[in-house]
Amino acid sequence: MRYLRSAGPVGIRRPRPADEAEFVAAARRSRDLHHPWLTAPDTAEKFAAYLAKARRRDQQSFLICDRPGGAIAGYVNISGIIMGPLRGGFMGYAAFLPYSGTGHASAGIGLVLAHAFDTLGLHRVEANIQPGNEPSRRVARKLGFRLEGFSPDYLFIDGAWRDHERWAVTAPA
Repeated sequence: MRYLRSAGPVGIRRPRPADEAEFVAAARRSRDLHHPWLTAPDTAEKFAAYLAKARRRDQQSFLICDRPGGAIAGYVNISGIIMGPLRGGFMGYAAFLPYSGTGHASAGIGLVLAHAFDTLGLHRVEANIQPGNEPSRRVARKLGFRLEGFSPDYLFIDGAWRDHERWAVTAPA
């Protein structure tokens, strides 16, 4: 398997149509882990829509993989990418079971950030995290994101407008 970047047992790569069955099964297996924070693409139709978004100019999508076996351990998206003076985007991420809590997500997100800053030329990446989502907050802190603010009723998730904290990290100087 070729990875865009790798470190230790983790590699990141682009999603592709052949990943559908494994990705959908992982999303279904991880529904309770993700609820109510997010809903991962858990049908063939939703995965096809995910791949279509991944091909847009303003989005970059990555799979976090366990290198020893190549299994999909999670995924990361940077959406709403704007170049010019901002050179930034919004990051979303999730780990899949059984990789939650193993460090795969943190390592994979760190690889995506390095790719975003070094290869894509981004300067700023923002992650909007629901206040009760302590695992995502821990990952953000671990990777150097700083808490910048609070946005009430920011995103419509799981049938309701959810408050979010705004976390951001900028490229190393």
